[in-house]
Amino acid sequence: MKRYAINDLIKWKENTDRKPLVIQGARQVGKTWLMKEFGRLYYSHTIYINFDNNKQLENVFQENINIHNIIAALEIICSQKITAEDTLIIFDEIQEIPNALKALKYFYEETPEYHIVCAGSLLGISIHQNTSFPVGKVNFLKLYPLTFTEFLDACGKEQLIRIIEDKNTSLLLTFKDELKKFLKIYSYIGGMPEVVQNFINNNDYDKARELQKNILLSYEYDFTKHTPNNEIPRIREVWNSIPSQLAKENKKFIYGIIKDGAKAKEYEKAIMWLYNAGLIYIVHNVNTPDIPLSAYKDIKAFKIYMLDIGLLGAMANLDKQTLLNEDIFIRFKGIYTEQYVLEQLIIKHKNLYYYTNNRNSAEIEFLIEYKGIIIPVEVKAGINLKAKSLKVYIDKYKPVKALRFSLADYKVTDNLIDIPLYAINFYENYL
Repeated sequence: MKRYAINDLIKWKENTDRKPLVIQGARQVGKTWLMKEFGRLYYSHTIYINFDNNKQLENVFQENINIHNIIAALEIICSQKITAEDTLIIFDEIQEIPNALKALKYFYEETPEYHIVCAGSLLGISIHQNTSFPVGKVNFLKLYPLTFTEFLDACGKEQLIRIIEDKNTSLLLTFKDELKKFLKIYSYIGGMPEVVQNFINNNDYDKARELQKNILLSYEYDFTKHTPNNEIPRIREVWNSIPSQLAKENKKFIYGIIKDGAKAKEYEKAIMWLYNAGLIYIVHNVNTPDIPLSAYKDIKAFKIYMLDIGLLGAMANLDKQTLLNEDIFIRFKGIYTEQYVLEQLIIKHKNLYYYTNNRNSAEIEFLIEYKGIIIPVEVKAGINLKAKSLKVYIDKYKPVKALRFSLADYKVTDNLIDIPLYAINFYENYL
């Protein structure tokens, strides 16, 4: 399996101003595998240290941090010499020992020649719990579930990827049914690495769903392991409400769907816990599509999406018969289409927004900032491209470019570009 994030790791390795690298992301998105694979491919030696439930390492990373003593201790623990120029040092579950996080600052300031990558599934939450963190002394990389293109690659469909990337419109028409088939499979399997690998090996939808359910259970376990007892029920309630929130015609997050009488102040911490854990994406509303979009966001109006489209299906108990016999992108009021588009765009655009006008009579699913301009992105579940909201937006703001993702074929009409859903990872090639 290939993860395209390894290209970012290569750039980090070659950067002369390299800092210790912190890989962020939800549990089971493949952080450990990526770090080890990077070490295997690009270093002569790899040192792997897991901080989870390791008392010996607590003694190594004491309050008075001495980097040279730490290196010597790691060499003894791993029975391996650490040479700065060709050894990758991996710190996994680093949030379990706060002094290890603190030590990253000293690695950068005193011994920047060492190559250090680290990860922790709940690192973001640790920061918010006032863990000593080396702000400005580390680089960051966010890892997400596999994109649709990575999924095609894992399935051995490099030729299909090539015609999408090359914008070979004639071949796209020839093979669009096959691309739609894989898009449908991806919408069920999703992008969690373990689920994808198992499906490729066994072609078993039931086993894939079992693995997805197990991942969801592991997240529920994290609720209890890392959260004050009084906050656990609220986190669960928000988490369990997400499929219902997305199934609405208007996907704006409504507290009343959690339970009758629910108020924002009761659930704000729970939502931020899920966000910091990497389990949800939050997309805020803007009424004025201008740069920077962050300056115009409405903090009280937002949508919440799941980490992974496959996990969303598992949570909603979507069965394989529905997948194989019906078009799930059209069913469920576009819930899967928006979720899919969000996941593909979020990798390049860390902050996505959506637009509504002041009367809430027109809505654009996403807005992205691209090379100094705002691009409205409309999402359509099928091939019916009637778009009143997009027309209203274009007439009012006259954007340089507008995008529409759907199951329809590639087409350019003035400044509006229609791009098939299966080509979304290379949308820049179509602008």
